[in-house]
Amino acid sequence: MKKIVGIILILGFSIFMLLRETQIEKLNPDIGKSIIDNHVHIAGLGYGNSGCFINAGMRNNYRFPFYLWSMDVSEDELKQYGDQILVQKVSAKIANSRTVKQAVILAMDGYIDDQGEHKGQLNRQETQIFVPNNYVAKETAKYDNLLFGASINPNRKDALQRLQKAREQGAVLVKWIPSIMNIDPSNPDYIPFYRLMAKLNIPLLTHTGMEKSFANAKDELADPMRLKLPLELGVTVIAAHIATTGKSEGQDNFQRILPMIKKYPNLYIDISSLTQANKLNYLAEALKDKAITAKMIYGSDWPLTFFPLTSPWYHINHISLADAWEAGAIKNQWDRDIALKTALKVPDEVFLRTEKILNIH
Repeated sequence: MKKIVGIILILGFSIFMLLRETQIEKLNPDIGKSIIDNHVHIAGLGYGNSGCFINAGMRNNYRFPFYLWSMDVSEDELKQYGDQILVQKVSAKIANSRTVKQAVILAMDGYIDDQGEHKGQLNRQETQIFVPNNYVAKETAKYDNLLFGASINPNRKDALQRLQKAREQGAVLVKWIPSIMNIDPSNPDYIPFYRLMAKLNIPLLTHTGMEKSFANAKDELADPMRLKLPLELGVTVIAAHIATTGKSEGQDNFQRILPMIKKYPNLYIDISSLTQANKLNYLAEALKDKAITAKMIYGSDWPLTFFPLTSPWYHINHISLADAWEAGAIKNQWDRDIALKTALKVPDEVFLRTEKILNIH
């Protein structure tokens, strides 16, 4: 009797696994491995002559060990193999994804003083994370499934030259986190920088909304309305996270950006991080408006795709228990993110729009 029960359980489990695999495949029947993730972070500690660094404030912050864990790397590995091991690991994870074919690896410029005797220079003490363009350009060139996302602070004296060089190195976008980089997107001093961005046809991917991933931030600089200047100068702007956190001038940033999305044809939004515990319901709300959905592109905000920060079970008011179970069972973080966002009814065209917006050929 015990053997019969055992056989039945084994057969039942096998059938379940087959059905589960079939269900995962059905989540994106028309997409396959063709998605580009526009929003993937890396970091480093300077090993392997990478030029990366993290300041004392972040190194001593409770977030630091969690970030190492979420990136599936230890400090001992970085010491032994260099910071480059992290890029190698990301490429391997993308290669194992069923849905994502390429990822944009983001450099991260630092805090640049905009006044005083050190105006235009890197302030290492205030720079919480620094990932150089040259390093990211060099490392991503080694892998067919990785793309170079540059980061240039327009407060730099040589910002225009850096922008031109980044484009020549194959950068597909420029990334900002204004609230930690001391960047006010509405600053008219940046007009020459914006004009060159428009001329080079290189998009600006910029964080919008309150920033909670770092030890400190000037959240007023991530007010989406400060993006009017680059938009009016013809820059293609991708507002990361749809400004789904915080307030500016007493108004939710999410509500501030919605009319802008409809007003500016060159304003897009990425859906990175929108499954996190602190941003519940925003994606479902945004998907109700077809005009908003038509401006969405896919991003993951990796490595911030780990439990307990994200989980399909946080979204059972919008997805079925079966979908939550299926998505949660997927090991690859990108495939799990795609599955969850598909269950939330993100249209296929959102996943496929990145290539066009970033002018990738």
